[in-house]
Amino acid sequence: MATKTIAGVTLDITEEGYLTNPAQWNKTIAAELAKEEGIPELTPAHWKVIEFLQQDYREKGALPTIRRINVACVPTKEFYVLFPGGPLKKAAKIAGLPKPASCV
Repeated sequence: MATKTIAGVTLDITEEGYLTNPAQWNKTIAAELAKEEGIPELTPAHWKVIEFLQQDYREKGALPTIRRINVACVPTKEFYVLFPGGPLKKAAKIAGLPKPASCV
């Protein structure tokens, strides 16, 4: 298992940088992960998506699909604007969740 230090915290991560221990996640770590993913600042719209992903993951044990995000949280077009270049992968990583099974 790999590790990475962000904001003074050593995190357990996968080879692709996804957290393996959700208890290590916090908003400071999310902000740093976002910067690494090319998102300089997390806005309230970003946090709305992140919190939705976390809640849905807790309730269902899996990440929602982009279609579900579109219906329950934000329109697909906005999701792609908020998390450009692989929105579900980036949003999941920033939220401290596993890599989506649907993403290669």
